[in-house]
Amino acid sequence: MASNRHLGRIIVLQTLYEQELRYEANDADFDLDGVLQRNIARYADMLDDVDFIKQLVTGVSKQAADLDAKLQPVAPEWPIDQIARMDRLVLRIGLYELENEADVPPKVVINEAVELAKAFGGDNSSKFINGVLGTLLRERETKVAKKPPAKRTVTKKPAAPKKAVKKPTKPAPKKAKGK
Repeated sequence: MASNRHLGRIIVLQTLYEQELRYEANDADFDLDGVLQRNIARYADMLDDVDFIKQLVTGVSKQAADLDAKLQPVAPEWPIDQIARMDRLVLRIGLYELENEADVPPKVVINEAVELAKAFGGDNSSKFINGVLGTLLRERETKVAKKPPAKRTVTKKPAAPKKAVKKPTKPAPKKAKGK
């Protein structure tokens, strides 16, 4: 299943790329689910994890603005709308996976994003993607490390009632007999 997730990510990238192009062209007939189904159908005999693909497309599409807001501070010299479309989409997919796919190790997510950038991006895309996602991962790990441990509530057993302690008394002096 994991071996075809790379192909799944390629399908996700193709689908999201078409979505951006058609939105930019004001295509009122665009149907994300229809495009996704068409792209999945092309590779149906090689796919096992179609749910992964659908969840990734839906999640990235719905959270695009939120993902962009998180990406922007990491690359402040590159406004999101000026980042190459392919790089922007790869960054969104990678960040979405880092935040939402607990079953995929973060280094695998970054490596997959770098591979997508090498295959579909420009000459420096893979370095850019690696730098941005690596920074986001380090920031996330730092926040987790700095987070104070949750307070543990320790319930104490009620103290046993104190017993009255008798102080030892001095024995009374003995009286002398008959004198």
